[in-house]
Amino acid sequence: MTQFLKGKVALVTGASRGIGAAIAKRLAAEGADIAFSYAKSPDRAKAVASEIEALGVKVLVVAADQADGHAVAAFVKRAHEHFGRLDILVNSAGVFVTGVIGDPQADVAELDRQQAVNIGGVVAAVRAAVPLLSDGGRIVSIGTMFASRAPFPGIGDYAASKAAVAAYSRAWARDLGGRNITVNTVQPGPINTELNPETSDMAAMVSQMTALGRYGQPEEIAGVVAFLVGPDAAYITGATLNVDGGQNS
Repeated sequence: MTQFLKGKVALVTGASRGIGAAIAKRLAAEGADIAFSYAKSPDRAKAVASEIEALGVKVLVVAADQADGHAVAAFVKRAHEHFGRLDILVNSAGVFVTGVIGDPQADVAELDRQQAVNIGGVVAAVRAAVPLLSDGGRIVSIGTMFASRAPFPGIGDYAASKAAVAAYSRAWARDLGGRNITVNTVQPGPINTELNPETSDMAAMVSQMTALGRYGQPEEIAGVVAFLVGPDAAYITGATLNVDGGQNS
C-alpha cells in the first residue's frame, strides 16, 4: 500500500461486517485513522477494530442506529472531537427489505425503517459532517445497481432509497464544489457478503446476469472507494460508478 491517506481521518458508517468492514480496513491500510459505527454486533465491531489497529492506525468505534438521525449526527461530531479533524465520509450502512407494492402482507414498518436508514441516515451524516470536513474532503455513498435497473419484483422501496442517495450526491457535489469537496456514489452489483453469499441457491443465476459471470468481493468495492477518496480522483464528483461485474452492461 502507498499510504496516500496518511494523516487523514475517515468515518465509515456500518462497518462491522461486509462491504463497510472491507472499506474501513482498506482505508486504514492506506494510512487513514478510522471512525466507524455499528448497529447490533459489538463483538464483530471489536474484531474489525483489532484488525484496523494492527495496521498501525487509530480507530474509534461507536454504536449508532443509522435510522436515528440524532445518533448519526452525534457519532459524526464525536469522531471529529476525538481525532480533531475529519477528511472522509463513507456512507456504507444500509438495509435491504423487499415488498411488492400493494401486497397486504408486506412489512410496512420495516419498509419505512429502510427509508430511514438508507436515506435519512445518509442525509443526517452528511449534514453533520459538512461543517466539519476539511476543504478538499471526500464523501462517498454506497448505493446499488438496483437504483438503475430493477430486474425482479419487490425491490421498489429499496431501489428508490438508493436512487435518492445518488440524486442527493449529484446535488451535494454542486453544493460543495466551491470547497473542493467531492461527492460520489458507488453502486455495487452482487457482492459476496454474509447477507448475499456467492454460495446461495440463487447465486448461479445471479452470476449469469453479470458480464464477468461471478460475484464481486467486498474488497473490490473497497478498492473503488479508496480510489475515490484519494488524490487521483480529485476531479471526479457528482458521479455514479457501477461496480457490478457488467450486470448493467
